[in-house]
Amino acid sequence: QVQLVESGGGLVQAGGSLRLSCAASGSTFSSAAMGWFRQAPGKEREFVVHIIRSTGSSNYADSVKGRFTISRDNAKNTVYLQMNSLQPEDTAVYYCAAAPSIPAMRTPLASWGQGTQVTVSS
Repeated sequence: QVQLVESGGGLVQAGGSLRLSCAASGSTFSSAAMGWFRQAPGKEREFVVHIIRSTGSSNYADSVKGRFTISRDNAKNTVYLQMNSLQPEDTAVYYCAAAPSIPAMRTPLASWGQGTQVTVSS
């Protein structure tokens, strides 16, 4: 299992930026893939981005492509989500996830953080 601690959420005006961090502790194998999901009020949790820690290979949801950037610092077991050009529709609770692989991120093998609120005002 992996323990995940997120930070960096907050309130920002439309067009602004925020950077989220997710620090992982525990099994390195179980955090080979990490990513971010988000859940807006009244909506289902949706995929935002994931990254393979060993290679840095990443994949983004179309809705954030070109605005959000995921990066990792393997020495710190931390992934970051730089969010630029934020819009009100980006308002959600953002959750960090870790799993042994990308497919496993959508299974009970995944570990989840507690979530951090991002609110974008218009």
